Amino acid sequence: MKRKRILVISAIAAGFAVLAGFALQGHHRAGKYELLLENSYTHACFELTSAVSELDAALQKVQYATTPVMLEILCSDIYGKAVAAQMALGELPASAAILEQTSAFLARTGDYACALTKIAAQETLPEDTHAVLQGLAETSALLSAALWNLQSDLSGGSVSIEALIDAETALAQQVNDGDAAPGGTAFQTIEADFPETPSLIYDGPFSEHLGGKAPLALEGLPFTSRDEARAVAAEFLGVRPTLLTYTGESHAVLPTYGFSATVDGGELYIEVTRQGCKVLSLVSSRPIEEMSHSPEQAVEIARSFLTARGFDFMQESYHINHGNILTVNFAPTDNGILCYPDLVKVSVALDTGSIVGFESHGWIMNHTSREYPSPAVDESAARAVVSPELEILSHQLALIPTAGQYEVLCHEFKCRSAQDDNVIVYINASTGNEEKILLLLENENGTLVW
Repeated sequence: MKRKRILVISAIAAGFAVLAGFALQGHHRAGKYELLLENSYTHACFELTSAVSELDAALQKVQYATTPVMLEILCSDIYGKAVAAQMALGELPASAAILEQTSAFLARTGDYACALTKIAAQETLPEDTHAVLQGLAETSALLSAALWNLQSDLSGGSVSIEALIDAETALAQQVNDGDAAPGGTAFQTIEADFPETPSLIYDGPFSEHLGGKAPLALEGLPFTSRDEARAVAAEFLGVRPTLLTYTGESHAVLPTYGFSATVDGGELYIEVTRQGCKVLSLVSSRPIEEMSHSPEQAVEIARSFLTARGFDFMQESYHINHGNILTVNFAPTDNGILCYPDLVKVSVALDTGSIVGFESHGWIMNHTSREYPSPAVDESAARAVVSPELEILSHQLALIPTAGQYEVLCHEFKCRSAQDDNVIVYINASTGNEEKILLLLENENGTLVW
């Protein structure tokens, strides 16, 4: 009897041990899913902020266009940025009801720009077009500032993405249930302060967006295993492979393996392409302390980081500081031509000088051996096309991407306007037409091109 009782007790204990094991496994798996969800929302919030800022810049550029072709190009850009912002908005936890004004503004702005694109090169624009675009620009500027403030709070730690998710999800449920929605959440504050949007009169539905293309830098390379990707990620980070935890696979245009690790007191996430085993992106969530490195030092740290990983002949194009993280954009030079499609971004923490971000999407999608045509339009002829409202400061040849996923050789003119705005104008080296106009924004946080 005693032996039988011992067997029963042992069986019960074993059962509890198995249940505890399942519970621990479930808790670990739930933690992974929660981390992935937080990373997804963090990324979506940053994408929304960036897209709205780019939309604001695109609306400002219209005043510098001198030809119908450039106006058509800029309207296409406005439409694209509005769509990108809508896609990012759709990934956030807040409901459509909470973000109704933001969503409506993005939809109407994109639709209006799409309509202008269709008529810009064929007929005279309505008299109020400039005033409407100016009003949209003012609205987008205010929305952009509000979103950057929220992004700064997230980066500085005064607002956590977890708290934001919980607050917005709870508010969304209250709205869906028909209950009164209390104030105080981040997105509701943005909605409450949303400026009046100008009335839009346009004709025509949304147009289809361009599809993806094959990554040129991965062409002909084999698909690799998860363990190979883990080894490449570990070497890139300078850590042991055993420190990296596999988080899953992405099946987007660039299929990737994802890994995470706890480094320097923060969670780090890195993606490696399944084809070719190239590092696509790196994001660290560690808290950033007070600045102890200058922007110039950070640029050199980023340059050395790229050189050590095989990215040679890289030239800094611009950088920006957010939350004491300096993001530096590099493009390679080839035969004296700056190749903007092959852009690589490196983020440096200004407290310790460590690398907390990396993105090589432009390089992976576009980098390849190229043959450049001889310019049919020389620098002198190209200068004559630049708006007389702009003072030309410098010139160089540059390869830039087009909306149609092609590349075009241009004369790049860095200019200054009468309002002391810095503007970059690209003149097609084959046709002599305006190809693109960019705004060069400079402040104490760095330089950014829109």
